[in-house]
Amino acid sequence: MRNCGFPAFWCGVLLMLPFVVHAAPTHDDAVPRIALWPALAGQSPGRISERSADARAPDRIIEEVRAPYLAVYVPARPNGTALLVTPGGGYARIVLDKEGTALVPTFVDAAGITLFVLRYRLPDRAHAESADAPLADAQRAMRLIRAAASDYGVDPARIGVMGFSAGGHVAARLATTPDPIYSAVDAADTLSPRPDFALLIYPVISMQPPLAHAGSRARLLAAGDTPEVEAVARLSPEQYVDAHTPPLFLLHAQDDDAVPVGNTLSMHAAALRAGVPASLHVFPHGGHGFGTRGATGALARWPQLALDWIQEQTTTP
Repeated sequence: MRNCGFPAFWCGVLLMLPFVVHAAPTHDDAVPRIALWPALAGQSPGRISERSADARAPDRIIEEVRAPYLAVYVPARPNGTALLVTPGGGYARIVLDKEGTALVPTFVDAAGITLFVLRYRLPDRAHAESADAPLADAQRAMRLIRAAASDYGVDPARIGVMGFSAGGHVAARLATTPDPIYSAVDAADTLSPRPDFALLIYPVISMQPPLAHAGSRARLLAAGDTPEVEAVARLSPEQYVDAHTPPLFLLHAQDDDAVPVGNTLSMHAAALRAGVPASLHVFPHGGHGFGTRGATGALARWPQLALDWIQEQTTTP
């Protein structure tokens, strides 16, 4: 285990295998892991199942995560930038390949970005944080990434978040919730949970119909214990965009019939009102859940648009 730069009492949360990963392995034991919560070490890391019959296009999901963790994809030559990735799954599951390992060739191998893919807990009354469990996991993940940044060749001031669909809601809440929602666990929790920039890809944003994604809304509200009106407002991150919100990259397809494009447009409108730099990309066709391997035509260029934008955020003027 590498020296994480903090006292040994919390360095044990880093569960790392060989340092460099050059491809997109489809087995969790092939990449380093970082466990999030020492107190949950005895709980289940989740149940993984494969939905694809094509070995060339894996489509795994993970369910029943009780001990959340990060899967780490490290480039051969890290460029100093890292992304916390929060995949989607409608808050019913988390997809591991379409919005996880499929990113590796472009973002890790070609661009040199270190990816920390979060397998977060889903909203559930069984968690102490109930509906806020995904946000608590994301905040803790961001702090742990900063704490271990030097181990991975990462600049702690160049760590962004990239979220897809319901994972976009997790990322949006992370970007608009500057204060931690949980009590400090160890030295890592002295660091900021705020991402330096945020990429929201066909994100769930508003909990207010008709924009709300019905499944995400139902699962979040069912997991909480506050009145619906209050919960809807609290769980709608576009209402919390302010001058402290980091720069945003927003991407959506106009014909998305699962998460209406109005979610992204509402986030962009909030950024405009708050004076937050926001790069908006709306394509007429693409549907929902295209990730990288499902994007065609002009939309297939979105990863390069994202990389160019990240370069602008991480380059000192």
